[in-house]
Amino acid sequence: MLQDRKRLEEAIQEDARIIGLGSDIDTLFELSGEGENVATELEAEVGRFAEYLEKLETSMLLDGENDARGALVNIHPGAGGTESQDWAEMLLRMYLRWAERSGFQTAVTDRLDGEAAGIKSVTFEVNGENAYGQLLSEVGVHRLVRISPFDANARRHTSFASVFIYPQIEEDIKIEIRPEDLRVDTFRASGAGGQHVNRTDSAIRMTHLETGIVVQCQNERSQHKNRASALKQLRARLWEHEMEKRRAEERDLEDSKADINFGSQIRSYVLAPYRLIKDHRTRLSIGDVDRVLDGGLDDLMRAWLVFRRTGKIAGDARDELPE
Repeated sequence: MLQDRKRLEEAIQEDARIIGLGSDIDTLFELSGEGENVATELEAEVGRFAEYLEKLETSMLLDGENDARGALVNIHPGAGGTESQDWAEMLLRMYLRWAERSGFQTAVTDRLDGEAAGIKSVTFEVNGENAYGQLLSEVGVHRLVRISPFDANARRHTSFASVFIYPQIEEDIKIEIRPEDLRVDTFRASGAGGQHVNRTDSAIRMTHLETGIVVQCQNERSQHKNRASALKQLRARLWEHEMEKRRAEERDLEDSKADINFGSQIRSYVLAPYRLIKDHRTRLSIGDVDRVLDGGLDDLMRAWLVFRRTGKIAGDARDELPE
């Protein structure tokens, strides 16, 4: 309830802020119409307004089942020894800097350093709301092209590293059964059980409307006891149902992880002979390579979220954003 309250309060604050920004712009337009020289202030306010709108649109795109959760990030270098291991460490730094800029808390839980440089593998947590939804854009193989600092002949090398993201799932599964989620039918028990059991509507059949799970109990003489027994059965069946859903999600995640191979990179980072980052899914290209490698991933992540929602590539998706 406290988490729901916090989200609602933040939504109210965002609503008040966007109204305030719009009002400030209206005032500046009125002053401009009256001959006041407010062009600089107006340009700055419109820029802030556009930036804020973009952040709101990004949050609206984070509507997946697990998008609001924290994330577990795995990075593994590809073939290539020290070169790829160094690239994996560059990716680690990029994501940690992005998390810091975004206000997330991070903790490295497992790290295996390379023999000469870089890392052989790393796992770290990113804790905060919507961390998983944003980082999901990074799942896949990342390709780096550069002049190798480890090559005495200064030749150009291509390196690969894979990134995979898991949502942070709470260990405890809480089973809440609300009366409105149930259909309870009473009926007369059949078979052995005594005269009272067979002559009264003491048997209970419960149907969980959301999942379709049905349980029933007719062994007790009392309808109250049968109801309690049926509820206990239903709770156990729902717990198993949730566990199976979790196992299915884990299988889907592992299947998608198995599809990652070093011939299907999602993004290329070219540092030589020219400097460019290109996302092969959204076709978004960014020339400011240093900014991205220093954690400036928001544009790439947002383009992927739009692509996930609309199927539109960068530059063609503006009219398809959610209202």
